[in-house]
Amino acid sequence: MSATLGTLISELQPDWKIVVYERLSDVALESSNAWNNAGTGHAALCELNYMPEGKDGSVDPAKAISINEQFQQSRQLWSSLVAEGVLDAPSTFINSTPHMTFVRGEKDVAYLKKRYEALKKEPLFAGIEYSEDSRVIHQWAPLLMKKRRKADEPFAATRVPAGTDVDFGALTRQLFAHLEAKGAEVITNREVKRLKKRSDGTWEVRWRDSIGRTPGSIRARFVFVGAGGWAIKLLQRSGIPEIDGYGVFPIGGQWLKTSNPAIVAQHKAKVYSQASVGAPPMSVPHLDTRVVDGEASLLFGPFATFSPKFLKNGSMLDIVAQVRPGNLWPMIKVAIDNPGLIKYLVGELLKGHKQKVDSLRTFMPTAKDEDWELLNAGQRAQVMKKDPDKGGVLQFGTEVVTSADGTIAGLLGASPGASTAVSIMLGLLKTCFPDRVQEWEPRLRELIPSYGDTLNPRPDAAQQALFKTAERLELTA
Repeated sequence: MSATLGTLISELQPDWKIVVYERLSDVALESSNAWNNAGTGHAALCELNYMPEGKDGSVDPAKAISINEQFQQSRQLWSSLVAEGVLDAPSTFINSTPHMTFVRGEKDVAYLKKRYEALKKEPLFAGIEYSEDSRVIHQWAPLLMKKRRKADEPFAATRVPAGTDVDFGALTRQLFAHLEAKGAEVITNREVKRLKKRSDGTWEVRWRDSIGRTPGSIRARFVFVGAGGWAIKLLQRSGIPEIDGYGVFPIGGQWLKTSNPAIVAQHKAKVYSQASVGAPPMSVPHLDTRVVDGEASLLFGPFATFSPKFLKNGSMLDIVAQVRPGNLWPMIKVAIDNPGLIKYLVGELLKGHKQKVDSLRTFMPTAKDEDWELLNAGQRAQVMKKDPDKGGVLQFGTEVVTSADGTIAGLLGASPGASTAVSIMLGLLKTCFPDRVQEWEPRLRELIPSYGDTLNPRPDAAQQALFKTAERLELTA
């Protein structure tokens, strides 16, 4: 998020001074790191939680279309930055990987077919395929079908060839490298400790070096807190009233990973399914092709873990230190109202390696314990906040908290996160710099041709955008 915002500002207002502080030894070592996330280019092509079935049995594609529209803005910006030499060869950060959904059981098969019937009419979902034929699904993803018998239970799958696998760590590092080349300061091993609003409207940002513990400060007219799970800590220290009532609940994760070439060669897709009862949307099981530093591997998961830390490199006191009078009751209400989540987390924590491979075998019947290793994923700090009706709610998504005067903003939450970073940061620019947006629009439209408009209601424009970005990013159209 910070790299995206910095890039946009440098393109729109190159005379502004940008300074980036990172508490770790390099950028993109937390949530953006390739092994800390699934690397899915989230466009709602395969993720069922963006299109749940209603109580009346209906399916509404509106949220899925909205997520896809946001991802198209990311694709457009990345393709423009590739064309302008800002980003390296596309294969260093994005690769074509079909997006699939695989379900079992009569109820889920019926739902998936309804979802397919609704989406195939939408221009941004052109090319979506559906099948209940084991031979067809075997062609799409052989590992799903080996030693699986349809007589045991019905199954079905959808497939969109135009899906993507994204190395958000590589993308982040490339964006920051370009910012530095244009004169921005990117300083690592420096932790921001305090944010204080001055009488003249600027912010005093107090920091301390991780090595040597040297303190210092800088004044800024605008501050963006893109500190992942630690964003809430810094926003609370800023004293802005808008953060009152917010808390976060940390959920960690693990993957099963294999780099066995014989297995990896048989699967080129990201295959999502339904979440377990009580599981959060971020824990939807999926079997993914990953391409990191040019090498392919497979991941399955995620399996939820628990740590009181808000980041992998956080503090054991994080979950307690966030408590304030304004957010205590909302957090208590979230705990009371989500027993299914607590039960799910306890169940996940009790699973050993064998039980986790057993879960994989529901996807891949031929999976062997010895071929898969456990890999720790990143920490996700899910938003808890006040709710006028329920007292407090747990929100699985991303939310930007901005001060009333627009001089400071921070990002809370996770999925779909990095995939829709461009759309989220465009919204932030409108909120925090309303007097500048009109002046910036010509350049924004050069970088993101669909800026200010939507593609799905315009089939020709949608097709053109998909084709053009696929060509520049060397993707399957």
